Amino acid sequence: MTRESCRPIIVLGCPRSGTTLLQQMLHSHPAIAFPSETRFVHVAYENRHDFGDLEQEANRRALAEWITTGADTKFTVLDLDAAAVVEEIVHGPPTLGSALAAVFRAYARQHGKPRWGDKRPSYFRRVPMLQRMFPDAQFVHLVRDGRDAVSSLMRMPWFKGDLYAAALTWREAVDTGRRLGERLGPDTFYEFRYEDLVAEPEDALRGLCAFLGEEYDPAMTKAYQHARQTVPSSRKWHLRTHEAPNTRQVGAWRDRMGDWEADLVEHVLADRLRHHGYELTGVRRPAAAHLARFHRLATHRWRSRHAQTVRDRVAEAREPNPVASRLTGPVPPPGR
Repeated sequence: MTRESCRPIIVLGCPRSGTTLLQQMLHSHPAIAFPSETRFVHVAYENRHDFGDLEQEANRRALAEWITTGADTKFTVLDLDAAAVVEEIVHGPPTLGSALAAVFRAYARQHGKPRWGDKRPSYFRRVPMLQRMFPDAQFVHLVRDGRDAVSSLMRMPWFKGDLYAAALTWREAVDTGRRLGERLGPDTFYEFRYEDLVAEPEDALRGLCAFLGEEYDPAMTKAYQHARQTVPSSRKWHLRTHEAPNTRQVGAWRDRMGDWEADLVEHVLADRLRHHGYELTGVRRPAAAHLARFHRLATHRWRSRHAQTVRDRVAEAREPNPVASRLTGPVPPPGR
């Protein structure tokens, strides 16, 4: 077993970029357990001071019980024995990262797999958090044509933004990927395109597995056969994970966006689209009012991120414990 094949895997990407499809494919690998999205990782980190000094058993128990019974943590999607997970956290290393890793390791152990991963599209905004808690993690960034991602995002019932916000979200995600690619080594960060994943899934997954230090397994391209078990039909926006990989949604933006929308999105994302190998259509320059609105939002978000960075640094200085996980190495099989 290589060093890479013991490391946690974090999948990043702009929402509506195929990260759920990739999660299903990775979970179909015989050595990797990749659960449906939970909500306790970033919330636990943001509220870590509330749990106090984790050297104290009572505080570890309070954290564990919040993870397993909290109203919004989505722990139940893991189908784990909550009481057993609580005890594992209580008797584990006294760091937040260790507590969270214990949950994912329990999930991997339940599936008889030595390795775990996690994904939420919004993780692209919280990479420093993830690196602090899981310093040995490998990051996988899935990129989709920004025009398709934006047009799909606009159709989602849970998306509360407008076209400007959707375009900026994609831009922020790919900019995060670029910075990570520059800062992290090739053994820690890997980026590839959704279009390649659905057009030539075996080739794309072989490249990914080489990065992860795993052998490619053909079951990964057949993940759709089991997707109904982990992606409920009520999530209509994920129903295409129940189908074999295909390219039907590539270029769908042409039928979904009006002329002015396509003009704006392609114009403000042009350099980044070109960088990732997407062909531009030569749209007209957007109206000045549309460009001004986009740039105002971009400036507002930049200021918000800067302020959040300052708050994060202050919060780090007040931490009662280190946050890095001390649970490393392969997950032992059940019964050990």
